[in-house]
Amino acid sequence: MHPAPRTPLADGPRADETQAGGPQTAGGEPLSPGLKQRHLTMLGLGGVIGAGLFVGSGAGIAVAGPGIVLSYLIAGAIAMLVMRMLGEMSAALPASGSFSVHAERALGRWAGFSAGWLYWLLLVVVLAVEATAAAQIAHGWVGAVPQWGWVLTFMVVFTAANLAAVKNFGEFEFWFAALKVGAIVLFLLLGTLAVFGLLPDTDPVGLSHLTGDGGFLPNGWAGVVSGVLAVVFAFGGLEVVTIAAAETDDPARAVGRAVRSALFRILFFYVGSMLVIVTLLPWTAQRAGLSPYVTVLDSLGVPSAGQIMNVVVFVALLSALNANLYGSSRMVFSLAERGEAPRGLLRVAPGGVPRRAVLASVAFGFVSVLLNLRWPETVFAYLLNSVGAVLLFVWALIALSQLRLRRRLERSAPQGGLPLKMWAFPWLTRATLAAIGAVVVLMLNDDGARPQLLWSGAATALVLLVAVVRDVRDRGRK
Repeated sequence: MHPAPRTPLADGPRADETQAGGPQTAGGEPLSPGLKQRHLTMLGLGGVIGAGLFVGSGAGIAVAGPGIVLSYLIAGAIAMLVMRMLGEMSAALPASGSFSVHAERALGRWAGFSAGWLYWLLLVVVLAVEATAAAQIAHGWVGAVPQWGWVLTFMVVFTAANLAAVKNFGEFEFWFAALKVGAIVLFLLLGTLAVFGLLPDTDPVGLSHLTGDGGFLPNGWAGVVSGVLAVVFAFGGLEVVTIAAAETDDPARAVGRAVRSALFRILFFYVGSMLVIVTLLPWTAQRAGLSPYVTVLDSLGVPSAGQIMNVVVFVALLSALNANLYGSSRMVFSLAERGEAPRGLLRVAPGGVPRRAVLASVAFGFVSVLLNLRWPETVFAYLLNSVGAVLLFVWALIALSQLRLRRRLERSAPQGGLPLKMWAFPWLTRATLAAIGAVVVLMLNDDGARPQLLWSGAATALVLLVAVVRDVRDRGRK
């Protein structure tokens, strides 16, 4: 299929990408509008509640102490602003390619190509990481099945689920996310009761753990900054909400409601959890390699706390795997729709599922089976470091796109204006870009974060080079 023609709105929406039900294929078969509002809302709530919070937050506490609360506030504020911008564009112009489509419209083909392919690369690698991490937990439960065998099992099961009707993905993700959200709410409830001494055998804690053991900022503001670097990537994943919105009956309304309902609740879950953890126990009580949630539950006398959290983390990983497979398949489908990926990926099954795009997106997951067979102990870290910081480039493109598109969207908006607006435009958009740039600079100066940034920077530079060469070649043909 050839790229769809530009509409007179410049750079405005393509007709085939703004209808409910998403893009049309060459054969006229649309992606199925099989997702409901409850699916999208829960995807927004559960999309970023994963191992980065349940396990990775321990690394942040180790460097920031109680100041980790500020680290999460800063990182969460950046993520919230990015999502508000993305929500504004997606509510006005829903598209299965989401920010890739917006970037192309705002900045040119090179930007849409780069954003789409980099995000696809990020998701396909991360889903392999999540399968590996889930396999490590499952192997601990059932040692008779090797780690690579579990990875293969997960890949087969979730590939099958995503090859079926999109409503299957929605139901899977709804219940996965519901369990994660339920676990967080229960933890917050138990922790708050313990803080006030309302649980059996507990006394009010007061503020001693926030002010003692070196104070609220035991490592100063440098510790808070290091905490930001440790936790900022845990907020990645919300972007899938705007991709999924294109497969609902009313994309504009659905994405607006999902973004509004998710942002503050997620910040509440993250910051609230950290506040409970560092209030209940001294930050020095956290043990390396052990989830701070487990440490707190153990201190409250919850039986089998470690195994309970293992189950929650396991479900969180499978949920993220499922969501990332979905998001990556729709992103590469959108790239193919615009002529930026092989047109063979546009084939859609009768039920409205882009099966070839799903298979292309899961391919690296199956390759990771072999990587787990050969290097089971080290594959997780190498994969995660290879593309993790790509998210920062994607976020920067989202902000730049919104900065360019806002006026155009307002001019073409129906009476009543945009359904969702970015706050304090353009000042908060510019502040967000500055904050993303600051994170990049801080990563360059941090020995632990620098390798991830450099590997991700190399991947970004390669994709950008391909995008520029394509643009030059296309201009030469004209």
